[in-house]
This record gives sequence, C-alpha cells and structure tokens, in this order.
Amino acid sequence: MKVREKRHGLVLVHTGEGKGKSSSAFGMVFRAAGWGMKVCVIQFIKGQWQTGEQKAAARFAEIEWHALGDGFTWDTKNPEQDIKTSREIWEFAKQKILSEQFDLVILDEINYCCGYGWISGQEIADFIRQHKPGWLHLVLTGRNAAPEVVEIADTVTEMTRVKHAFQAGIKAEQGVEF
Repeated sequence: MKVREKRHGLVLVHTGEGKGKSSSAFGMVFRAAGWGMKVCVIQFIKGQWQTGEQKAAARFAEIEWHALGDGFTWDTKNPEQDIKTSREIWEFAKQKILSEQFDLVILDEINYCCGYGWISGQEIADFIRQHKPGWLHLVLTGRNAAPEVVEIADTVTEMTRVKHAFQAGIKAEQGVEF
C-alpha cells in the first residue's frame, strides 16, 4: 500500500438521477479495506435498518460504519428535525476526517443535504479545501451535488438512469438494492 505521505488523496463525487452512486462508493470501501486501508462510512440519509453492505462491512476490522440518518427524507414530516440531524452528522463527519484515522471516508448521500439546502455546498467545499488531509480519499454521494463541491472534486461521475425496475412497479430487491 502506498504510504500516506506519497498518496494524492482524491475527492470523488457520485451524483445524478441514476442508480449506483452509493453502490460504487461501497465498492471502493471494500477495495480499500482489501488493501488494509482504514475506511469510515457515514450515511446521512439511511436510517437504522440493516443493509447487505453494512452487514458485509462488519466482517472487516478496517471498516467503521455509521448509519446516522433519520431515513428517507423526501417524504419528511419534520423538516426541522432533518436539518438538525444533517447538521449533527456533518459535524460528526468533520471530526472523523480531522481525526486522521482513516485513509478513505465516504459521505454517503451528503449531496441530498445540499440539494435540500440543509448544508451549503460552499461550506462543504471550504472545509474540504482547508481541512482535508492531503492523503485522504473522500467520496461524496447523492443526487444534486452542489456546484461548489463539483468544482473542487478531482473526479465527478454523473449516473444517468436509462431504465429502472421501479418504473415497472418492481420494489427494491434484497441483495441488489439493499
């Protein structure tokens, strides 16, 4: 494994309307853990239900997983609580990044928080620019990535939906969607 001092820590953004933003990031989680890198996953939206990725991550000492969100927020009944929770998770995420314990940090679905106006893209971009360790890889997922975050990222991928099973009435399937 490349030592931290020789690593160029990348900022990656996975955004767009298509499926695969989090799944791609989670593939990176397992790739990094396979190389013995320390990984932290912080989920901004997902609630406390178990996912296959989280169950698999529990098998790796290198992966620390935090599902801290209140659940799917586009049906929110309490926007004030969603804002409060998102701000608390953002503060937690900043502390994990600043701890320098990790080689890769995933901020899963943080882009939604920007899209809803709960955390500003400028605030996130400023923090990354000013405080992210130079060797740390950072991945931000979710629709509606803020332009300021896109601008500072090294790699931005926009997932495009061509067709999705949900459009045909097929609900989320275990092992594929969660």
